[in-house]
Amino acid sequence: MSQPEPPFVLTRPDSWLSGVIFASPHSGCDYPDWFLKETRLPVGTLRSSEDAFVDRLIAPAVRHGAVTLASRVPRCIVDLNRGADEIDPVIVRGVPRHPLNQRTLAGLGVIPRVVSQGRVIHDRPMDRSEAERRIDLCWRPYHQALGALISEARARFGQAILIDMHSMPHDSLSHLQGPRPDMVLGNRHGLSASARVSDAVCRAVEDGGWRIRRNSPFSGAYICSAYGRPAQNIHVVQLEIDRSLYMDETSITPRPDFDIFAGRIEQVVARLASLTTDLSGGRIAAE
Repeated sequence: MSQPEPPFVLTRPDSWLSGVIFASPHSGCDYPDWFLKETRLPVGTLRSSEDAFVDRLIAPAVRHGAVTLASRVPRCIVDLNRGADEIDPVIVRGVPRHPLNQRTLAGLGVIPRVVSQGRVIHDRPMDRSEAERRIDLCWRPYHQALGALISEARARFGQAILIDMHSMPHDSLSHLQGPRPDMVLGNRHGLSASARVSDAVCRAVEDGGWRIRRNSPFSGAYICSAYGRPAQNIHVVQLEIDRSLYMDETSITPRPDFDIFAGRIEQVVARLASLTTDLSGGRIAAE
């Protein structure tokens, strides 16, 4: 198995302002030849599970004093927003059929069985050794880097604020009542980020002219639950953006007005890049 090393792009600003990290674990689009030979699906179909172009949307954060971390590895090879033990026994041979969460049962474990609309990635199950190799080469390096950044931010600034950026299919919101949100903030219903941090993110989005909803239909997955510790001033917010706002979801290409949208997102990113919290004083500000 050949995979670029490291399987992510970590970019630091000249001056890290306040311990804010923007991450994109699902925007990877480096499809190695060995994988394309094994899958039954064409690249265009595989890419339906990507958060395509989200890495481009967060890139300007570096100019504004935040760190960015973006995956290179596609989500259909290894899902970095799942636990290493969320292994689906239907696609990986030799793993115990212990109680599984709903994501894994649906084929969306750390080694995905399907991409969007339930389309099956492989014709046959893989050996456990192959699954473990993918986790060792892709999942562990990403999480080692993310964990180190959070620890560094906490040590240097007394806080770490991770904005975990994702995109959502427009149709995923079709069941909601009332106006559809443009973005969904997930904080595990307050478990992964304080109300003050979450409120600040929501205000920045709303001031940018978008509608935002909290925790429905997406409340945050593994990264929020694994790293968010608001009592220790480690805050993790998942932010989902409606893909139709900036891309053609069928062709997976940027919309003609992508640069305009990206410029508006940069204003939100710039505002959040210097976000600071003071738990003792109960204050939060974007300086």
